[in-house]
Amino acid sequence: MDRTPSDTTTARAAGLGAAPAQAGSEPGTRARIARLILENGPVTAAGLSTRLNLTPAAVRRHLDNLLADGMIETRTARRPASRGRGRPAKVFAITDVGRSAFEHAYDDLAASALRFLAEAAGPGAVAEFARRQLADLEDRYRPVLAGAAPAERVKMLAEALSADGYAASATGSPVETAGQQLCQHHCPVAHVAAEFPQLCEAETEAFARLLGTPVQRLATIAHGDGVCTTHVTAPALLNTRTTEHPDTATGGISV
Repeated sequence: MDRTPSDTTTARAAGLGAAPAQAGSEPGTRARIARLILENGPVTAAGLSTRLNLTPAAVRRHLDNLLADGMIETRTARRPASRGRGRPAKVFAITDVGRSAFEHAYDDLAASALRFLAEAAGPGAVAEFARRQLADLEDRYRPVLAGAAPAERVKMLAEALSADGYAASATGSPVETAGQQLCQHHCPVAHVAAEFPQLCEAETEAFARLLGTPVQRLATIAHGDGVCTTHVTAPALLNTRTTEHPDTATGGISV
Protein backbone atom coordinates (compact mmCIF):
# COMPACT_ATOMS: atom_id res chain seq x y z
CA MET A 1 0.00 0.00 0.00
CA ASP A 2 1.11 3.56 -0.65
CA ARG A 3 1.99 5.56 2.40
CA THR A 4 0.84 9.14 2.92
CA PRO A 5 3.27 11.52 1.14
CA SER A 6 5.81 13.43 3.16
CA ASP A 7 5.31 17.08 3.99
CA THR A 8 7.75 17.94 1.19
CA THR A 9 5.73 15.97 -1.36
CA THR A 10 2.50 17.49 -0.07
CA ALA A 11 3.93 20.99 -0.35
CA ARG A 12 4.89 20.40 -3.96
CA ALA A 13 1.57 18.81 -4.89
CA ALA A 14 -0.35 21.65 -3.27
CA GLY A 15 1.57 24.26 -5.20
CA LEU A 16 3.28 25.47 -2.07
CA GLY A 17 6.70 25.69 -3.63
CA ALA A 18 8.79 23.80 -6.13
CA ALA A 19 11.87 23.55 -3.93
CA PRO A 20 12.03 20.96 -1.12
CA ALA A 21 10.19 22.34 1.89
CA GLN A 22 12.01 22.26 5.19
CA ALA A 23 9.93 21.55 8.29
CA GLY A 24 10.35 25.09 9.62
CA SER A 25 9.84 26.88 6.30
CA GLU A 26 6.64 28.62 5.24
CA PRO A 27 5.66 25.86 2.74
CA GLY A 28 6.70 23.17 5.20
CA THR A 29 4.55 24.61 7.99
CA ARG A 30 1.64 25.05 5.59
CA ALA A 31 1.95 21.40 4.55
CA ARG A 32 1.97 20.32 8.21
CA ILE A 33 -1.24 22.28 8.80
CA ALA A 34 -2.87 20.66 5.76
CA ARG A 35 -1.80 17.22 7.02
CA LEU A 36 -3.20 17.87 10.52
CA ILE A 37 -6.54 18.94 9.07
CA LEU A 38 -6.61 15.85 6.85
CA GLU A 39 -5.72 13.43 9.64
CA ASN A 40 -7.82 14.95 12.42
CA GLY A 41 -10.82 16.19 10.51
CA PRO A 42 -12.32 19.68 10.93
CA VAL A 43 -10.32 21.67 13.48
CA THR A 44 -10.28 25.21 14.83
CA ALA A 45 -7.46 27.70 14.34
CA ALA A 46 -6.89 27.65 18.10
CA GLY A 47 -6.51 23.88 18.02
CA LEU A 48 -3.91 24.11 15.26
CA SER A 49 -2.07 26.84 17.14
CA THR A 50 -1.80 24.61 20.20
CA ARG A 51 -0.76 21.51 18.26
CA LEU A 52 1.95 23.32 16.30
CA ASN A 53 3.05 25.73 19.03
CA LEU A 54 2.51 28.68 16.70
CA THR A 55 0.97 32.06 17.35
CA PRO A 56 -2.68 32.47 16.30
CA ALA A 57 -1.58 35.12 13.80
CA ALA A 58 0.89 32.73 12.14
CA VAL A 59 -1.72 29.98 11.91
CA ARG A 60 -4.28 32.35 10.43
CA ARG A 61 -1.79 33.44 7.78
CA HIS A 62 -1.21 29.84 6.68
CA LEU A 63 -4.93 29.07 6.80
CA ASP A 64 -5.66 32.10 4.61
CA ASN A 65 -3.17 30.83 2.03
CA LEU A 66 -4.63 27.32 2.11
CA LEU A 67 -8.12 28.77 1.70
CA ALA A 68 -6.97 30.86 -1.25
CA ASP A 69 -5.47 27.76 -2.87
CA GLY A 70 -8.70 25.82 -2.37
CA MET A 71 -6.93 23.27 -0.16
CA ILE A 72 -9.27 23.79 2.80
CA GLU A 73 -12.70 25.27 3.48
CA THR A 74 -14.45 26.75 6.49
CA ARG A 75 -17.41 25.18 8.23
CA THR A 76 -19.52 26.00 11.25
CA ALA A 77 -18.95 23.59 14.12
CA ARG A 78 -21.94 22.04 15.78
CA ARG A 79 -22.43 23.56 19.20
CA PRO A 80 -23.37 21.14 22.03
CA ALA A 81 -26.73 21.95 23.57
CA SER A 82 -25.08 22.17 27.00
CA ARG A 83 -22.96 25.12 25.81
CA GLY A 84 -25.98 27.36 25.38
CA ARG A 85 -26.11 30.25 22.97
CA GLY A 86 -23.13 32.05 21.56
CA ARG A 87 -21.13 32.54 18.43
CA PRO A 88 -20.56 29.12 16.75
CA ALA A 89 -16.95 28.09 16.29
CA LYS A 90 -15.43 28.15 12.82
CA VAL A 91 -13.53 25.02 11.84
CA PHE A 92 -11.34 24.24 8.86
CA ALA A 93 -11.81 21.07 6.79
CA ILE A 94 -9.88 19.55 3.91
CA THR A 95 -11.38 19.89 0.41
CA ASP A 96 -11.22 17.49 -2.53
CA VAL A 97 -8.40 19.61 -3.92
CA GLY A 98 -6.52 19.36 -0.64
CA ARG A 99 -7.11 15.64 -0.36
CA SER A 100 -5.89 15.11 -3.91
CA ALA A 101 -2.52 16.55 -2.88
CA PHE A 102 -2.07 13.40 -0.79
CA GLU A 103 -3.20 11.02 -3.52
CA HIS A 104 -0.69 8.99 -5.49
CA ALA A 105 -0.01 9.94 -9.11
CA TYR A 106 -1.38 6.81 -10.78
CA ASP A 107 -5.15 7.16 -10.44
CA ASP A 108 -5.73 7.47 -14.19
CA LEU A 109 -3.51 4.51 -14.99
CA ALA A 110 -5.13 2.33 -12.32
CA ALA A 111 -8.64 3.25 -13.46
CA SER A 112 -7.75 2.51 -17.10
CA ALA A 113 -6.32 -0.87 -16.13
CA LEU A 114 -9.45 -1.80 -14.18
CA ARG A 115 -11.69 -0.66 -17.04
CA PHE A 116 -9.76 -2.92 -19.38
CA LEU A 117 -10.03 -5.80 -16.90
CA ALA A 118 -13.79 -5.31 -16.56
CA GLU A 119 -14.27 -5.17 -20.34
CA ALA A 120 -12.06 -8.18 -21.00
CA ALA A 121 -13.11 -10.46 -18.15
CA GLY A 122 -16.24 -8.92 -16.60
CA PRO A 123 -16.99 -7.05 -13.37
CA GLY A 124 -16.34 -10.21 -11.34
CA ALA A 125 -12.69 -10.04 -12.34
CA VAL A 126 -12.41 -6.57 -10.78
CA ALA A 127 -13.89 -7.89 -7.52
CA GLU A 128 -11.43 -10.80 -7.53
CA PHE A 129 -8.54 -8.43 -8.18
CA ALA A 130 -9.65 -6.25 -5.26
CA ARG A 131 -9.79 -9.28 -2.94
CA ARG A 132 -6.30 -10.36 -3.96
CA GLN A 133 -4.98 -6.87 -3.30
CA LEU A 134 -6.51 -6.93 0.19
CA ALA A 135 -5.06 -10.40 0.88
CA ASP A 136 -1.65 -8.83 1.48
CA LEU A 137 -3.17 -6.44 4.01
CA GLU A 138 -4.85 -9.32 5.82
CA ASP A 139 -1.64 -11.34 5.91
CA ARG A 140 0.27 -8.45 7.46
CA TYR A 141 -2.41 -7.36 9.92
CA ARG A 142 -3.65 -10.76 11.09
CA PRO A 143 -0.65 -11.53 13.40
CA VAL A 144 -1.00 -8.08 14.98
CA LEU A 145 -4.70 -8.47 15.73
CA ALA A 146 -4.67 -12.19 16.58
CA GLY A 147 -3.24 -11.73 20.06
CA ALA A 148 -5.34 -8.71 20.94
CA ALA A 149 -8.44 -8.72 23.11
CA PRO A 150 -11.61 -8.33 21.02
CA ALA A 151 -12.28 -4.90 22.52
CA GLU A 152 -8.83 -3.66 21.42
CA ARG A 153 -8.85 -4.95 17.85
CA VAL A 154 -10.50 -1.92 16.26
CA LYS A 155 -7.94 0.40 17.83
CA MET A 156 -5.07 -1.81 16.71
CA LEU A 157 -6.49 -2.04 13.19
CA ALA A 158 -6.70 1.76 13.09
CA GLU A 159 -3.06 2.01 14.14
CA ALA A 160 -2.01 -0.47 11.45
CA LEU A 161 -3.98 1.40 8.80
CA SER A 162 -2.44 4.70 9.90
CA ALA A 163 1.02 3.20 9.49
CA ASP A 164 0.01 2.46 5.89
CA GLY A 165 -1.07 6.05 5.30
CA TYR A 166 -4.83 5.87 5.90
CA ALA A 167 -4.92 8.33 8.84
CA ALA A 168 -7.32 6.04 10.69
CA SER A 169 -8.85 6.30 14.14
CA ALA A 170 -11.20 4.25 16.32
CA THR A 171 -14.06 5.81 18.24
CA GLY A 172 -16.70 4.37 20.52
CA SER A 173 -20.28 4.24 19.34
CA PRO A 174 -22.75 6.59 21.10
CA VAL A 175 -24.28 3.43 22.57
CA GLU A 176 -21.39 1.59 24.17
CA THR A 177 -22.83 -1.88 23.66
CA ALA A 178 -23.52 -1.18 19.98
CA GLY A 179 -19.89 -1.19 18.92
CA GLN A 180 -17.22 1.13 17.57
CA GLN A 181 -16.55 3.14 14.46
CA LEU A 182 -13.40 2.83 12.38
CA CYS A 183 -12.69 6.11 10.57
CA GLN A 184 -10.22 6.53 7.70
CA HIS A 185 -9.47 10.17 6.91
CA HIS A 186 -7.37 9.35 3.86
CA CYS A 187 -7.83 6.88 1.01
CA PRO A 188 -5.11 6.63 -1.67
CA VAL A 189 -7.52 4.92 -4.09
CA ALA A 190 -10.57 7.12 -3.51
CA HIS A 191 -10.81 8.41 -7.07
CA VAL A 192 -10.52 4.91 -8.53
CA ALA A 193 -12.94 3.46 -5.96
CA ALA A 194 -15.53 6.05 -7.00
CA GLU A 195 -15.74 4.19 -10.31
CA PHE A 196 -15.02 0.71 -8.93
CA PRO A 197 -16.82 0.20 -5.57
CA GLN A 198 -15.49 -3.36 -5.54
CA LEU A 199 -12.36 -1.93 -3.92
CA CYS A 200 -14.37 -0.62 -0.95
CA GLU A 201 -16.40 -3.83 -0.72
CA ALA A 202 -13.26 -6.00 -0.59
CA GLU A 203 -11.80 -3.80 2.14
CA THR A 204 -14.99 -4.04 4.19
CA GLU A 205 -14.96 -7.84 3.90
CA ALA A 206 -11.31 -7.92 4.99
CA PHE A 207 -12.09 -5.81 8.05
CA ALA A 208 -14.85 -8.21 9.08
CA ARG A 209 -12.52 -11.20 8.83
CA LEU A 210 -9.70 -9.47 10.70
CA LEU A 211 -11.96 -8.26 13.50
CA GLY A 212 -14.01 -11.45 13.70
CA THR A 213 -17.30 -9.54 13.89
CA PRO A 214 -19.85 -8.11 11.43
CA VAL A 215 -19.09 -4.64 10.07
CA GLN A 216 -21.08 -2.12 8.06
CA ARG A 217 -19.67 0.61 5.84
CA LEU A 218 -21.54 3.83 6.65
CA ALA A 219 -19.68 6.35 4.50
CA THR A 220 -16.81 6.50 2.02
CA ILE A 221 -14.56 9.22 0.68
CA ALA A 222 -15.08 7.67 -2.76
CA HIS A 223 -18.79 8.53 -2.56
CA GLY A 224 -18.14 12.12 -1.54
CA ASP A 225 -18.15 11.76 2.24
CA GLY A 226 -15.42 13.43 4.25
CA VAL A 227 -14.33 10.22 5.97
CA CYS A 228 -14.58 6.48 5.31
CA THR A 229 -16.60 5.26 8.30
CA THR A 230 -17.13 1.61 9.20
CA HIS A 231 -19.36 0.48 12.06
CA VAL A 232 -17.98 -2.51 13.94
CA THR A 233 -20.39 -4.63 15.97
CA ALA A 234 -19.36 -4.95 19.63
CA PRO A 235 -18.07 -8.43 20.51
CA ALA A 236 -20.34 -8.45 23.57
CA LEU A 237 -23.37 -7.83 21.40
CA LEU A 238 -22.24 -10.52 19.01
CA ASN A 239 -21.91 -13.00 21.86
CA THR A 240 -25.42 -12.13 23.04
CA ARG A 241 -26.83 -12.75 19.59
CA THR A 242 -24.96 -16.03 19.31
CA THR A 243 -26.33 -17.19 22.67
CA GLU A 244 -29.88 -16.24 21.78
CA HIS A 245 -29.62 -17.61 18.23
CA PRO A 246 -26.94 -20.32 18.23
CA ASP A 247 -27.66 -21.28 14.62
CA THR A 248 -26.93 -17.77 13.31
CA ALA A 249 -23.59 -17.27 11.56
CA THR A 250 -21.35 -14.59 13.05
CA GLY A 251 -19.58 -13.36 9.95
CA GLY A 252 -22.34 -11.42 8.24
CA ILE A 253 -21.45 -8.19 6.49
CA SER A 254 -23.74 -5.34 5.51
CA VAL A 255 -22.20 -2.97 3.01
